Amino acid sequence: MKEELNKIAKDINIFIRKYLKSQKKTDLIIPMTYGILPGGKKIRSKILVDVGKIFKINYNNLIQIGAAVECIHAYSLIHDDLPCMDNDILRRGKLSTHKKFGQSSAILAGNSLLTVAFEILSQNNLRLDDKIKIKLVNLLSECSGHSGIAGGQYLDLSFEKKKISSKKIIEMQIKKTGKLFSFCCVAPVIISKKNNYLGKFEKIGSDIGLLFQIADDLIDYIGNTIKAGKKTNKDLKKGKATLISLLGYKNTIKYANKLKLDIFKRLDIFGKKAEDLRNTIDYILDRN
Repeated sequence: MKEELNKIAKDINIFIRKYLKSQKKTDLIIPMTYGILPGGKKIRSKILVDVGKIFKINYNNLIQIGAAVECIHAYSLIHDDLPCMDNDILRRGKLSTHKKFGQSSAILAGNSLLTVAFEILSQNNLRLDDKIKIKLVNLLSECSGHSGIAGGQYLDLSFEKKKISSKKIIEMQIKKTGKLFSFCCVAPVIISKKNNYLGKFEKIGSDIGLLFQIADDLIDYIGNTIKAGKKTNKDLKKGKATLISLLGYKNTIKYANKLKLDIFKRLDIFGKKAEDLRNTIDYILDRN
């Protein structure tokens, strides 16, 4: 599991580094590179590859799509860390991009990574039918904007220090985190043209994203800064609306385990083909 995760992370980092080096040299390339490389564990891309195995999708195509996903993820983190949002000074064990380069450079670097994602998906060397590329670009756009990551972050900030229902918390976390995981699960289905599985994998992806966010909140609740690579114990201080704040620590763990089992049940029909995906889901919940 960890060997494959490391391989995928390495292959995506190689792709992104080469891609950024091939771009016209500008002052923003440096903070862009800092904000995305070497990056985190690339769990979203691992999910993409895992689902890709179920539908026998070309690995190199998945790595290129994964690079686009990681650009979107990096953009969102750079912006989330800004003082006007979550005001975090550490990310992935180093200074946040705005602490290293200043707020204006961080905003523009994040914006640029967002657009690079769509450049990567629309390149000729991505060996996919143009209609498929358009579908992927359209879906990733939806997952990134007001109906996805940006909208989820807006709700996250709006919910601070307020009593919020579990339904609204889950809806917010699915937008903030689940939508991008949903893209990773749906993209291989779109490529395979097995459209009868689209709804199934959209739901699986949303639930995996929700599981990831719950695990992230649990890490913030009981973790330490060195292991997490970012400041912990922030959510309680800021009055963040999380399932932990509503259900309590133990009940949140029970909820997460039930959610995981529900995902596994929906994967039963794929048998051993989904074994890597199950292992990654286990890893998401059990990671430090």
